[in-house]
Amino acid sequence: MRYKFHPEALEDYQEAANWYSQRGPALSFRFVNAIEQAISKAAQTPRRWTIIEEDIHRCLAHVFPYAILYTIESDYVLIVAVMHCSREPGYWRHRLADD
Repeated sequence: MRYKFHPEALEDYQEAANWYSQRGPALSFRFVNAIEQAISKAAQTPRRWTIIEEDIHRCLAHVFPYAILYTIESDYVLIVAVMHCSREPGYWRHRLADD
């Protein structure tokens, strides 16, 4: 299944990638790879991952403390947040009303 980013989820991703790139290119590469793998898993088997709230699924990134939060739409997965797991829960909820 294909996927799309909510614009603010893409910002989450870019900000985190920038943070890791400031700590070194190797770390940045590992972070982006881990997030891309989690996105790929979520898109390939979207119903497999934990439902954390109503229709929001969560797929955890390997090694890094990040999760991909998404909904399953009719023909794509909508990534609602690329969330650091220590971030305030629910900060992304307003994004669902935007669509």
